[in-house]
Amino acid sequence: MPVFTDIPQADFLTAIHDLAAQLAADMWTPHFIIGVGRGGLVPAVFLSHASGLPTLSVDYSSQVKDFADEPLVKLAARTRDGERLLFLDDINDSGRTITHLRTALATAGAVPGAVRFATLIDNESSAERVDYRHRTIDRRTTKDWFVFPWEAVAPPAAIADDAAEVPERIA
Repeated sequence: MPVFTDIPQADFLTAIHDLAAQLAADMWTPHFIIGVGRGGLVPAVFLSHASGLPTLSVDYSSQVKDFADEPLVKLAARTRDGERLLFLDDINDSGRTITHLRTALATAGAVPGAVRFATLIDNESSAERVDYRHRTIDRRTTKDWFVFPWEAVAPPAAIADDAAEVPERIA
């Protein structure tokens, strides 16, 4: 049975303010914050408001190509026009989502250095690295399933089903 760890709204807001401060302190400023569906959509809207930067979105979790791969081709083209993009997700767990995004963007011709990644929680043993993070965990020792405020409204069975999708993360 996984350990479900709620992320209180106040902690989520602290994470958003921390990411906004990291962006403000960096010389690299994105033109857009790209929320990665589904877990990065709510954080992207909050970070957009906290930073004053506009937000866009891509959907990776649904695996519907029209909303996942096609927008990445358009976003890659924007980098060739000089724009910088910050992709935001709730957690960098295995790195699978970030690997997919980086590969698709590179295949579509995104300019190296024009794309960065941020997460609220970063797993240091992930296959991928992010540029900005609020909190770092190590999945080799931390097996909690983090329940963010926007997920907390789901029925407990749905949360358990989400956690069980990749058992090695929580076992």
